[in-house]
Amino acid sequence: MMLGYLLARAGVQVTVLEKHRDFFRDFRGDTVHPSTLQVFSELGLLEDLLKLPHQRITSASGVFGGFEFTMADFSHLPVRCRFVALMPQWDFLNFLAGRARQLPGFRIEMEHEATDLLWNGARVAGVTVQTPSGTQTIEADLVIGCDGRHSTIRRCSGFEVIDTGVPIDVLWFRISRESTDPEQLLGRVNYGKALILINRGDYFQAGMIIRKNSFEQIKQAGLPAFRDSLVRIAPLLSDRVDELRDWDQIKLLSVQINHLRCWHRAGLLCIGDAAHAMSPAGGVGINVAIQDAIAAARILIPALLGNHPIDGVLARVQRRRQFPVRVIQQMQRQAHLALARVFDHPGPLAAPWQLKLFVRIPGVQRFMGRLIGIGLRPEHVRNLPGV
Repeated sequence: MMLGYLLARAGVQVTVLEKHRDFFRDFRGDTVHPSTLQVFSELGLLEDLLKLPHQRITSASGVFGGFEFTMADFSHLPVRCRFVALMPQWDFLNFLAGRARQLPGFRIEMEHEATDLLWNGARVAGVTVQTPSGTQTIEADLVIGCDGRHSTIRRCSGFEVIDTGVPIDVLWFRISRESTDPEQLLGRVNYGKALILINRGDYFQAGMIIRKNSFEQIKQAGLPAFRDSLVRIAPLLSDRVDELRDWDQIKLLSVQINHLRCWHRAGLLCIGDAAHAMSPAGGVGINVAIQDAIAAARILIPALLGNHPIDGVLARVQRRRQFPVRVIQQMQRQAHLALARVFDHPGPLAAPWQLKLFVRIPGVQRFMGRLIGIGLRPEHVRNLPGV
């Protein structure tokens, strides 16, 4: 959506395909980081965006055993918004789609699912689309796969996927929040478990980190046992865990970290999770994808508007974005390995000395705030055509 908006704003004819009727889907990434908010400020859209319902996170804290600490502080970042905005992704997408529809070169087709690629010899020339009225084809000078970690586009392209094993999954669920509960992002680690509590106003979006492929075993132990495990690690939830009455309220996110060896071929480019599936660690997925979109727009617009051969510039997008993506993925992988070691200790945990030392290093919270909130090699739209 972001790339389509930027291309259309520069005068490129764009069609965005969305396979669903609307954007309303629960338990998707809802963290809009300072880097993304800065881009919306540069686009002149920030004030209207922040009129949408959202919560603001200025720090990320945790409790390991009985040790309380702050891991990241966003309040000192050199950007306009020194916070992470927690905003339902359907609101975010509806907002951006609404602005994009005002542009003459932008078209969005809902309930249009790209199911295959069209080929002209060895070059991708468009897509086959399943619509409410049947199968259609759409020809294009360039197809961009933005269809996520289960990307149909990358599967049909024959791209090689490099998968790095992940030892964890996440169980997402909602549980009510009281006004006296912590406001900032909170992680809890104890009794062989890890729990993330994200303030969404009157409820927590909660994520229980579990051993990979262990959800069926957890379900076999029963919902009462799962509720008891929540109370053990987060006693503040003791008066409300009974809200979880059915396993249907608990959604499994099978965590992946992978990347394409090559993001492009003639007539085709993949970005976002289609090019590099990110873990939910740090909540960076949306923001990395938007950074991809901005870099792609900067590189693609001159070729698309100048009628230059587009295939020759596609590799530049991967070269620009591959380094920050791979660094973040490696950091996520290390965080997963550390969490996986917790599973082997079902009793009360004590914080390791390395953690206590790390969080006491002067400036580390600011450093982590910048790393998470802005990232490596942040992209800007100030010099894009049409902006």
